[in-house]
This record gives sequence, structure tokens and C-alpha cells, in this order.
Amino acid sequence: MNIAKVIVDVQAKAINQTFDYLIPEKFRDILSEGMRVIVPFGPRKITGFVVGKKEESEFEQLKEIIDVLDINPVLTEELLELGKWVAEDTLTLYITAYQAMLPQVLKAQYKKELIRNTDEELAHELEFLFAGRDVIRYEEFVQSTVPYTTLRNAIQDGAISINYLVKSKVTKKVITFIEPNKEAHLLEEAFMDLSPSAKKQRHVLSFFLEFPEPVEQQKLYNLTNTNRAVIKALVDKGILREYKKEVYRNPYDDTSFEKTLPLPLTKQQEMALHPIIEKIHNHKHDVFLVHGVTGSGKTEIYLQAIQEVIKQGKEAIVLVPEISLTPQMVKRFKGRFGSDVAVMHSALSNGEKYDEWRKIHAKEVKVVVGARSAIFAPFENLGIIIIDEEHETTYKQEDQPRYHARDVAIKRGQYHECPVVLGSATPTLESYARAKKGVYQLATLDKRTNNQALPKVEIVDMRNELHEGNRSMFSIALKREMESGIERGEQIVLLLNRRGYSTFVMCRDCGHVKRCPHCDIALTYHKNSNQLKCHYCGYEERMPHLCPECNSESIRYFGTGTQRVEEALNQLMPHARVIRMDVDTTRKKGAHEKLLKRFANKEADILLGTQMIAKGLDFANVTLVGVLTSDSMLHLPDFRSSEKTFQLLTQVSGRAGRHELSGKVIVQSYTPDHYSIQLASEYDFEKFFLYEMQIRKKFRYPPYVYLALITVSHQNHVKAVQITSRIAQLLLKVVGKDTIVLGPTPSPIARMKDRYRYQCMIKYKNEPELRSTIKKVMDLYADEMRKEDLSITVDMQPYHLM
Repeated sequence: MNIAKVIVDVQAKAINQTFDYLIPEKFRDILSEGMRVIVPFGPRKITGFVVGKKEESEFEQLKEIIDVLDINPVLTEELLELGKWVAEDTLTLYITAYQAMLPQVLKAQYKKELIRNTDEELAHELEFLFAGRDVIRYEEFVQSTVPYTTLRNAIQDGAISINYLVKSKVTKKVITFIEPNKEAHLLEEAFMDLSPSAKKQRHVLSFFLEFPEPVEQQKLYNLTNTNRAVIKALVDKGILREYKKEVYRNPYDDTSFEKTLPLPLTKQQEMALHPIIEKIHNHKHDVFLVHGVTGSGKTEIYLQAIQEVIKQGKEAIVLVPEISLTPQMVKRFKGRFGSDVAVMHSALSNGEKYDEWRKIHAKEVKVVVGARSAIFAPFENLGIIIIDEEHETTYKQEDQPRYHARDVAIKRGQYHECPVVLGSATPTLESYARAKKGVYQLATLDKRTNNQALPKVEIVDMRNELHEGNRSMFSIALKREMESGIERGEQIVLLLNRRGYSTFVMCRDCGHVKRCPHCDIALTYHKNSNQLKCHYCGYEERMPHLCPECNSESIRYFGTGTQRVEEALNQLMPHARVIRMDVDTTRKKGAHEKLLKRFANKEADILLGTQMIAKGLDFANVTLVGVLTSDSMLHLPDFRSSEKTFQLLTQVSGRAGRHELSGKVIVQSYTPDHYSIQLASEYDFEKFFLYEMQIRKKFRYPPYVYLALITVSHQNHVKAVQITSRIAQLLLKVVGKDTIVLGPTPSPIARMKDRYRYQCMIKYKNEPELRSTIKKVMDLYADEMRKEDLSITVDMQPYHLM
């Protein structure tokens, strides 16, 4: 096979296909599918993925591959197939899908070097190439006559490794070690031969006479109070030897995790785990929905299922929402499986992500715990995939490729013939409906493992508080409970459904609201910088003293942000210690962990935060949870707003009274009679499901129909409307009579970054040709999208309708 089929890295619809390239003689033995290559494309040299090989091409004049970037494929055969499916399912380019599967490092510009990892004799040609050096430039290998197969074998044996010198500074982490280059008696002779004036060199040698082991160069400087020049002089004389050794950056210190053993299971846990283990043993695919109240021990079920998988020599992927990737979650998995666990999430540096990915790629770990993109972990022998808090919208990627991790998990589960487990206290209506119909297997855990009752929920009507003259953001009941809780030395979690200091700035005289000049949205006030910011395009301006419309001084901020609540708390309870957790306080790497650690160590009485504190936290001393604005989500233009409100309230209630102390929840609301708030306070998911399903059926929303959303944006308002209208008309001609095409309508944020946005929504039950139809419509506008700055995006499973 001397011809490679390559998908090239060009983001254009016309080029979304494979191109044939000749494989030069020197690459023929090593080139395989899943490797990245450099190929000539027009006048440029670009990267691409090899997706197949063949004997003949229908084209006569073929160009040759210039270089091979990987010695071992970065994408497995399964991931190549999966990428193709993701691209077709989400109507995106193949190259975009493949790029999404790799860590950032492999997408950057870089040079490579070869590092020798062993003192043992290498293959004769490689020994000649290294010529006594530990590191050589990759170009030296390319220019030599050493066959690629020889290098590949040395890499597979671990004798040599490749280091990527990335311009984005993410490389493998290499540490220089120094060791004696002579036997002890010869070292002593060298010491005697040194001139008495070479005090520092003598000092270093006397150190090695006492401790003849290799030592890190930096450590040696500190221990002997010397510098590079002294060591170099001894290395040049051949007395000492320096060599480089690669170490993985480990974001977690594995030794600090206490080993844990499987816990005895309750009857309900056993009933949930048994059918999963049966599928693992029989190598059969199925999807399980574990619907368990907060604290019912879902994590223990996951851990014991994974243990079974590892026993069989297989691997596991565990997805958790980004904000639940707390040290607590990592600790549970590392405690049970130690260094067999790789962790992947956005708080890691690019280098750490790359090292975690390489551990998986090199088959050095058995379990990956990570956020959405970890679903593409390059495992080849999967035994189980688990998605915790499966209702979380963060499992849906919001830019291309717009995949849902759950769909990808099920696809991989089918390929590997292994079970997929979805877990949640508040599953999505779609998943629960599938479980009710028998498409998924349902397991219900309605009791906490410690048999503690779920905390009692009290709903406070904030309208009555206003009538009684309480204008503060804390109801009388919440104040009372907070004070008595702090007196007893217990801790409190307060949830606010927003970030920033307040929601918007408005003039009380003329009603003018400060809006972003580039987006159709109110600006948010941030107190620490006294700035108004747009959370969509990043525009910011100073807070005005006078209203720009009527020059009145009555311009004020309205609404409640976390900063504002923190100030009010300090005034109300100056003795209480408050930790605020929101996007602003957790920007820095590791800030999230530090704040939670302080709260766990009881360095604060109140944890105040946005949605990031609603999930996965387990603190024994938390007995009170207060929800300040329970209904702010109910009024969003989103058919899922009731479902999201129910989920959030149930999740945050689960943070109280998880251990010996009993808990209480106070929910403040201006619409206390709303069914989602009422039923969340009773923890009645079943009743909520039935009620919400009636509404979805009546208005034709998922799970009764599928949705597809087409958004058109352009700087010219008229053009945006016209094109959206034309697309809607084209679709109406070809879809079935039961399918509804809505639009053109302005998007909920009708202008963003100076671009007008219009959308067209398709509600359908059965449209097998819909994807290919939309693709054809998109192709009609390919030229305009390229030349006239027109943007058309398609989301085949929209979660955010903004």
C-alpha cells in the first residue's frame, strides 16, 4: 500500500474530503492510519490525518507526503471512525472533529527532539546517530539514513522518547540529573588531583564520594552551594556525567491520597450494581440510568463497577461536570485506584493535560476521570463508560463540533460492547423518558446510604417579606436560621444564581438601561473595578455618574450579584466569615480547590457562590442551605427553564445534612407557587416529570420531538433576515407535513459583536434525510460564507437557545 488517504487541515467545506498522497519509500513501513503528516497543498505545507491506505488512485500526478509527525498513531482505528461519525452527526468538518479529540499541544506549531532514556546499548545505527549525546534534534534523524522502523521499535521499547518543543511552551518536562562518571576509587583519585584552589569542585566531589547516587542538578546546586559553571567544568573533565530524564507533570501528588477499600453496599445499591456487572462479564452493551437521590451512594456503585472492569484488564472513562471536578471527586478515584487514574479538565495547564493524555495513550493508566472532552480518551479496551450528573448541560459542546458527550459515550459503548452508566438525582426528561420506555435500564435509589432523611425545605414568599417592610435580600427566616447555625458552630451554603455585583444599571428617572453598544444585552456592573462589562463580547466602560439620556443623578444598579450579597452579609453578620465562590474568585489556577479546602477546614462559616457550589460538594458540617434567587432561571426564554430550576434546587438541597447532623433548606422566591419550586421542595421527581411531560407534549418540545436550530448572523440586518427566511422556505418544501419549521425570528440576543442574529427552529419526529437536506442548503451559501462574512451555524441538539 503506497498511497495514503489524508484529511487536510483546511477549514473549508469544499475541502472536506480525503486527498491521495504518495508515501515515500522511507515512510512505507511505519506509516499507519491515525498518524499526522505534513503534505503539500497548493503552495502551502499543511498538516493532515492519515485515515486510510490504498494501492491505486484514480489520479495520475500524486504529490508525496513531506513528513510524518508521529511515530505511533495519535488516533486509534476506533477514534478515526468515531470522528467521522461525529462530523456527520453534527454537520461539521472531519478535520474539526479529529482536532477536538487531541490535546491542545498536538495542535500547536512545534519542533521535536529525541531523548535517550537508557544506558543500555541502542541499535547500532542509533548509537552512531546519538554519538554519546542524550538529546538530539529530530531533524538529525530525518537527515540520517536510519530507517524509521528502527526508531519506532526503540520508541516502543521505551529506549527513546520524542519531546515536542512547542512554541506555546508546552513540552515534556525533562529534569537534568548529575552522577559520578567514574568508579569510587577513581573518583577519589580525581579528587586528590584537583588543585587546592578549586574549592567548589572539590566540595562537589566530596559530596559524591559520600553519596554516589544520581541527583537532580537543581538539588545539587542547593546542597553544595555551587552553580552551573562548577558542574560543567567537572563534566567537561569527564569526572561527572549529566543526563536528562523525563518526568510527567503530576497535577496531583498520588502519595497524598489515602487508600480506600470498597464499602459495603445497601440493598438498593446492590440491585443497581448487579445488572451492570452482569453486562461487564458478558461483554454486552447497554445503557443504565441510575436515578439516585443526593447522598444515595452513586459514586460507590461507579467505583465497584470500575474495579470489576480493571480486574478483567479493561479500562474505564468517568465523565463528571467541569464544576464537580473538585479535589473531593479526584480523591475518591485516586484513593481507590491510585496512579491508575489520569485526570483531565480545564484547570490543568496545557502541559499537564498533555502528560495526562500521554499516560492514557501509552496505556499507563486504566481510568480517566475528566470533563466532556475526556470522552475521546484514546483507550482501546474500554470496559465501562460512566457519566455522572448526566443532566448537566456542560456535556454539550457549544461550538463546532457540537457533540453531546452522552451520544459519543453510547457510540463508543456499542463499539467496545460495554455498558454505559448515566447517573443523576435529577436526570434529563429525555433520559428518564427513555428509561421509562425500556430503551435504557432504570435503577432507582430513593434512600441515602446513611438512612438520613433528606433535608426539610421551607419556601419563603419574598413578596410577603416586602409587604412586611423587609427590603433586605435575606428573609427573616433565613437570617434566624443562619444566626442559630453559626452559634452552634455549623456551616452554611448560600446559592445565588448569578455572578457579578449586580445585574444591570438603570436610571430611576427615565428608565434608561445601560446596554452594550455591540450586543443587544444589558451591561453587568462589577464593583471591584467599578466597570460595566458585557459578558458576551468583553466590552467594558466605566460606571457613569449621570444618566447619558436625561443627565439625572438617579442612576443605580439593580439586581443582586455575589459581590453585593457578600457586602450585605458582612453588614448583617459582621462576625461571620464568608468565602465567595464565583467566576471572578476562581479564575486563577487552583483557586477553586483552595477555597473549598478552606471551607472544609472550617476557616469560614458561610460559602456563598453561584451554580458551581450546587453539585458534588460533601461537607459534614453543612446543615443549612439558603437559595437567594430561586426563580431567576424561570424567566429565561428557554423551554427547559423549569427543568433547570428543579434540577438546581434539588442538587443544592442535597448539600445539607449529608452526615450525622440533620439539614434544612430555605428557598426564597417571588413565584413560590411555581410547580418546579414546589415539587423540588418535596423532592418529587416523578410528579415533576409527569407534569413537565404534559407541557412538553402540548407545545411539542423534546422528548416528544427532536429540535434543530439554524442561526444566521451578518453585519447587515436585512441580509440576515432574508437569508434566514430563504432557508426556512427551502426546508418547508422538503420536510414532512408533521414537521414544523419556525422562523425567521430574532435570536434571544438579537445582536452580538455588531452582528445581527436570526434563527430558524425545526421540530421533527422522523426526518431521516434532514441532515443531508441542511447540508445541501448550507452548500448553497458556501461562497457567501467565504466571501461576504456570512455565518450560518447548525445545532442538531440545541441546549442553549440564546
